[in-house]
Amino acid sequence: MQIEKLLRLMVEKGASDLHLRAMRPPTLRIDGALRVVEGMPNMTSSDLKEAFEQVTNENQRQFFGNELELDLGYSIRGLARFRINASMQRDTMSLAIRRVPFEVPTIDELGLPAICKTLALKPRGLVLVTGRTGMGKSTTLATMIDHINKNEARNVITIEDPIEYVFQDMKSMIAQRDLGSDTKSFANALRHVLRQDPDVILIGEMRDLETIATAITAAETGHLVLSTLHTPSAPQAVDRIIDVFPPHQQEQIRLQLSLVLEGVLSQVLLRRASGLGRVAAVEIMLGTDAVRNVIRERKIDRADAHLHADWQPIWYADHGPGIAESCKIAFGHG
Repeated sequence: MQIEKLLRLMVEKGASDLHLRAMRPPTLRIDGALRVVEGMPNMTSSDLKEAFEQVTNENQRQFFGNELELDLGYSIRGLARFRINASMQRDTMSLAIRRVPFEVPTIDELGLPAICKTLALKPRGLVLVTGRTGMGKSTTLATMIDHINKNEARNVITIEDPIEYVFQDMKSMIAQRDLGSDTKSFANALRHVLRQDPDVILIGEMRDLETIATAITAAETGHLVLSTLHTPSAPQAVDRIIDVFPPHQQEQIRLQLSLVLEGVLSQVLLRRASGLGRVAAVEIMLGTDAVRNVIRERKIDRADAHLHADWQPIWYADHGPGIAESCKIAFGHG
């Protein structure tokens, strides 16, 4: 079992993901569709164990043995970086591998809305990127950090699980902390990050009450905080944050959120009309006075009826045939 050969094939085919499971051949995800690697036999449990050992060190293997879950970053010089998740299913190991290019794409190269540049250069506040797993949230955040790096002299600290894109200092200083090897948890890292003189804080994912509360506090105290949530629309991100807190705290959190929220981008990746490649469709909610009011007044569920020009239910990154209708279906708009 030579895992490097499969990773090189993954890059050669332009696949975003590689799935390795027992009793089936290696499977690639290309342009959003799963495709079995032709000519490859079903993998055995020993194949998976060998592949796992080729991409991990002893500490990582010990962690997996204890937790039965592991996320890690892996690089092949001159090829790409990879985000690897190891888990167990039906008493056998399973590997899910995401390709991460060495070069961080720009906002323009990805065809993202220009508002991403504006949000990235905000001096303070909270900016969220939401969407389902595999919709490019981490890449969108990486392009925003890259834009900061090229245009502003700021101290940027990221907390990631695991580190995906690796940044080189340009105008900014960027410190990247890996969950597991550099810090024990998002919440623990955030408790100490304000003593590291940051201007910008990137949180890979806001997973729990303590992380969300600390992120809001950091945004309140004059820092720009970027993070992700798993919600299918921009307004639902607001409800998700507030619902994490106990009822007696929700009114205070609603007020705080209305003051610090600068923008929410909710995105999906759709296949291009040509069938080759995918494109991001982005739903945008900006922290305008109208948005802040509907958050405070508990009317965020009717945001599209209240916000008018401040609300863009669908932003089309690609105007090819069929894309507009696909966007409407993807976001649940008629």
